[in-house]
Amino acid sequence: MTREAVAAAARRLADEGLFIGTAGNVSVRDGDRVAVTGTGVVLGRCTEADVTVVALDGTVLEGDLVPTSELDLHLGIYADTEATAVVHTHAPYSTAVACVLDELPVLHYQHLLLGGATRVAPYATFGTPELAAHVREALVGRQAALMANHGSVAIGPTLDQAVEHALLLEWLATLHHRATALGSPHVLTEEEQADVIIQAISRNYGTHQENPRD
Repeated sequence: MTREAVAAAARRLADEGLFIGTAGNVSVRDGDRVAVTGTGVVLGRCTEADVTVVALDGTVLEGDLVPTSELDLHLGIYADTEATAVVHTHAPYSTAVACVLDELPVLHYQHLLLGGATRVAPYATFGTPELAAHVREALVGRQAALMANHGSVAIGPTLDQAVEHALLLEWLATLHHRATALGSPHVLTEEEQADVIIQAISRNYGTHQENPRD
């Protein structure tokens, strides 16, 4: 079931335009096992058979395909954080931002769902320990990071939430692109961001809430 869930997430992200061809990868952790997309998989057609299960040291436990070349990145994030899912995309607007900025600033209050301004990890060759280390540092205190001249990474306590974080990051990157085309966007101040957090907590923002009954 975990392998199929990873495959389904990959197909959804492809449908949303965040995955093109074989570019990107998805994983989910279940205890001491990690299900991750295989290398060379066309993600829009990903199936359970295209997902490999590895141990936390990278040893292959199930599956016929070699795991993604970014396996070290996924395993490193699991070692550093409480995340149980990782999504890495080459989404167009997120990647464009990562080719220009050192940080994606907070223009919209929903950005705070990712922990604040999104850091851009310094460039390093894909699949290398250096890249994994840069991204892990950029993710400290955040639910997403950008990778210079490469793409994005989003994490979450569930696979669905990691996918939603990747989608939100792409929306925020698109918003930044459109706003800067119009002029100089207003970046929310620290005080404005703090007010948003207080308001969100007081209103249980983003959670299902039933109307009170007599």
